[in-house]
Amino acid sequence: MSHQELLRPPGTRIVELDIQGMTCASCVNRVEKKLGKLEGVAATVNLPLESAYVTVPEGITDEQLVDTVNAAGYKATLRPQHIAAPGAAPADQAAAIPASRLRPRLIAAAVLTIPVFLISMVPALQFPNWGWAAAVLALPVVTWAAWPFHRAAAINARHLASTMDTLVSLGVAAAYLFSAWQLLVDPLMTEHPGMEGMSGGLYFEVASVVTTFLLLGRYLEANAKQKAGDALQALLNLGAKDATVLRNGSEQKIAADRLQVGDILVVRPGEKIATDGVVVDGASAVDASLVTGESVPVEVGPDSRVTGATINTSGRLLVRATRVGSGTTLAQMARLVSQAQTGKAPIARLADRISAVFVPVVLGIAVLTFVLWLLVAGPDADGGHLRQAFTAAVAVMVIACPCALGLATPVGLLTGTGRGAQLGILIKGPQVLEDTRTVDTILLDKTGTVTTGILAVDAISAFPGFAEQDVLRLAGAVEAASEHPVARAIAAAAASAEGSGDAGNDGGTLPPVQGFSSAPGGGVSGTVEDRQVMAGRSGWLEQNGVVLDAGHRAQLAAAEDGGATAICVAVDGRPAGIISLRDTVKEGSSAAVARLKALGLRPILLTGDNAAVALRVAAAVGIAPGDVYAGVLPEGKVEAVRKLQAAGATVAMAGDGVNDAAALAQADLGIAMGSGTDVAIEAADLTVMGNDLAQVAQAIELSRKTLGTIKTNLFWAFFYNAVGIPVAALGLLNPMIAGAAMAASSVLVVANSLRLRSFGK
Repeated sequence: MSHQELLRPPGTRIVELDIQGMTCASCVNRVEKKLGKLEGVAATVNLPLESAYVTVPEGITDEQLVDTVNAAGYKATLRPQHIAAPGAAPADQAAAIPASRLRPRLIAAAVLTIPVFLISMVPALQFPNWGWAAAVLALPVVTWAAWPFHRAAAINARHLASTMDTLVSLGVAAAYLFSAWQLLVDPLMTEHPGMEGMSGGLYFEVASVVTTFLLLGRYLEANAKQKAGDALQALLNLGAKDATVLRNGSEQKIAADRLQVGDILVVRPGEKIATDGVVVDGASAVDASLVTGESVPVEVGPDSRVTGATINTSGRLLVRATRVGSGTTLAQMARLVSQAQTGKAPIARLADRISAVFVPVVLGIAVLTFVLWLLVAGPDADGGHLRQAFTAAVAVMVIACPCALGLATPVGLLTGTGRGAQLGILIKGPQVLEDTRTVDTILLDKTGTVTTGILAVDAISAFPGFAEQDVLRLAGAVEAASEHPVARAIAAAAASAEGSGDAGNDGGTLPPVQGFSSAPGGGVSGTVEDRQVMAGRSGWLEQNGVVLDAGHRAQLAAAEDGGATAICVAVDGRPAGIISLRDTVKEGSSAAVARLKALGLRPILLTGDNAAVALRVAAAVGIAPGDVYAGVLPEGKVEAVRKLQAAGATVAMAGDGVNDAAALAQADLGIAMGSGTDVAIEAADLTVMGNDLAQVAQAIELSRKTLGTIKTNLFWAFFYNAVGIPVAALGLLNPMIAGAAMAASSVLVVANSLRLRSFGK
């Protein structure tokens, strides 16, 4: 069962919705609750992306989902399926529209608020009946400019719900209406300049300034959210827009989205490879840095796999397309990033639950503040006490808006996962952020993770009666029929020795093999030039009747003790020789292990090779001999993870092969190396698109940094409200300052998250 199937119950489907009209965490909570009332439906709503990721059982239609959200007062539409085509940017579009719509309201509010503020606060600028002028100038500000707040509050009120817009709308309306009522009761109260100036009798400037500050905060917030989503946009734009295909012997240029599996692409130097495929002709170096984050181009030739959106730097390549459209690696990356950004960490759900009860509680505190102020003043409370009570209540409503709380987690997640995608690091979901914090042990699969995984023949020993070249040639002829890395290395060496120089072409000078058979975990056998040839582990040969004497065993032990992978060869039932192979440690693996240790992790080397090979590699990269698990079979990898978990360790596992998938799924944090298979990537929590072990350390660093940023955001959002509300209730906070502080808190939370964009630079 795949990771996705584990996350998604059978008989369900996933529907993604774009939702307009949400402004705060309360809106998010409300939409999730409404959708959750449909039987079997589970929804995760993302505020910055203005989207919902909905798990839907059979029997519930898309129309029901859309109608449910619309009935809650928001506007929902079905989101088109993810397509890795240039220009597809739901996140950006969602964020860009509010910013453009808010701009004219913000400009108008600012232009009108400045004179209202000046004539209200500076006695020298006041003129006869200035209060009426302030009332006229402030009217468009608190009505048209503040309309987004009033509209959202009215929609929620119609459904007996409240959000931060409710607080803003009530605060602004109360300040203006109270002032207007004062002026109507006493039309001549500002007949002379200086009257009611700083005494607080009129609050037109409060209503105007609060509206302007909040609009400014909302505008900056929308722009910042757009920047946070730029990474996904950049990822989608990586894909080539067109491709040159070879059809009927001639080249044709077509749009990349019209490519089909099997098409032969012509990729010239400097061009992007339009889709995932296999090189069928030509040799070149491919710059994969845009996808994998690796800076060094990778050499490719016939049979090499190439990824769409990478750049051919030198020779002309013919590439056969193997995956197109939504099946490409790039589309898969975009899908994983988007899903990760839509999900929620446990810490975010806590914030949502608090926000859901926050607004009603604040409204209660505001009313209580007003009443207590009047009660404290006693039965003789005059106009001054009434104004103080009113000011304190309005300040409570304005300062308490939980918009920063609602943005703290999703914007941090949006920025962190987006930056990860740019570095070739895919974080599958927000839960991963929590997992990376707690892991203390990391299992590193040796081949392909710590080492290059590319074996090469190091030495050949021929037993008496056989020549070295014959041992290699006969073994190479049999191994050429196998896809195992050991087999390919022996076949390559044999072909090279025969003068072919092309390992992958077994039709060269190597003799043909008949009756080939392969024993997984044992070896291969076949008939070459009428001679029965076997190549594999010594134990497997002995199981098949080939007896090694003491001298053979001594040579075998010497080869293995030297850190080599030793393959025994038998011809016509007699031991013929030993072929020794060596893998090379990746450049940078040692430094990466040091980084993992610095992160507080205990690295453990895991391999199916013998102990001597494993210890040599462990010593080269700085892993203690006691932390080497050698001779581990694929099923043993899962057992190794379980044993460590049973001993109390929180285990991360890094691997790249099909045989690593089960262990990746069993581990508390599975990390797939990008050179690995789709199965490994699907089973993992983190995917590193490159082959460098340093990226594993970088992935953990980024995850922890993102989680740290989210926690910082949440702390300041809670701190701001926890301190601000009592100060406002005590009458120590002017509503204008409260409005500015509230807007600033949202902007600061977003700005703090945007710092993640510089991670790794």
